[in-house]
Amino acid sequence: MTRIQQTFSQLKAQGRKALIPYITAGDPAPQHTLALMHALVAAGADILELGVPFSDPMADGPVIQKACERALRHGTSLRDVLQMVAEFRQTNTDTPVVLMGYLNPIEAMGYAAFAAQAASAGVDGVLVVDLPPEEGDELVPLLKSHQLDVVFLMAPTTQDDRAQKIIAAGSGYLYYVSLKGVTGSATLDVGAVSARVAQIAAMTDMPIAVGFGVRDGQTAAALARVSDGVIVGSALVSQIAELADRPVEIAPRLTQVLSEMRQAMDQRA
Repeated sequence: MTRIQQTFSQLKAQGRKALIPYITAGDPAPQHTLALMHALVAAGADILELGVPFSDPMADGPVIQKACERALRHGTSLRDVLQMVAEFRQTNTDTPVVLMGYLNPIEAMGYAAFAAQAASAGVDGVLVVDLPPEEGDELVPLLKSHQLDVVFLMAPTTQDDRAQKIIAAGSGYLYYVSLKGVTGSATLDVGAVSARVAQIAAMTDMPIAVGFGVRDGQTAAALARVSDGVIVGSALVSQIAELADRPVEIAPRLTQVLSEMRQAMDQRA
């Protein structure tokens, strides 16, 4: 059982749902990422999604696009991100870390080298936004051979036949995109999310975590009622952007935002 699978199993036994925050590694500068990872865990995170900065994050809205730009201005590379995870593992061996990003940096490093180095650093899962399961024949088996879970996105427009392919290729959890568009966009329809998540859950025992459009504790609690986990990204990254020139204030602000979500989710459990 992987660390991600163990986390979901423990949460299910406790009657709780996973809270999965996302931040971009290296934002606002690389020296702050490790402290922010630890702060998120202290605030109630069950799994961390750590974004790998990329110059063309086409699935992300302006908030995360600008976070990538801030990180890249400091030269944050995939190798730097792996080093951050390795440093995190020196004091935290329990919280799963999922790298979320795009295929190009992995191709540049080499699939075999990336899989080996990610596992060695203590990464638990990988979500490659622009890698559909049909094109994962080389990378996905390599990742799984190193006991790395491969997380795939599933959209509201995903048809059942394709959903089955995604389920067959993925592991750890499914990332259900709660709305059409890029990260940080539109207004959430919890009823529609609930109906589709129930349909997907009938196809698989894999946990389903919902992301996109999670802005506050109320939204997080509503989504936690209809899924196995809640992913929050832009709501946190926007706070980092606001405080980029006052980095000492970032961890307390993220703690405040995430703690509210954790408390709201647990009260509704």
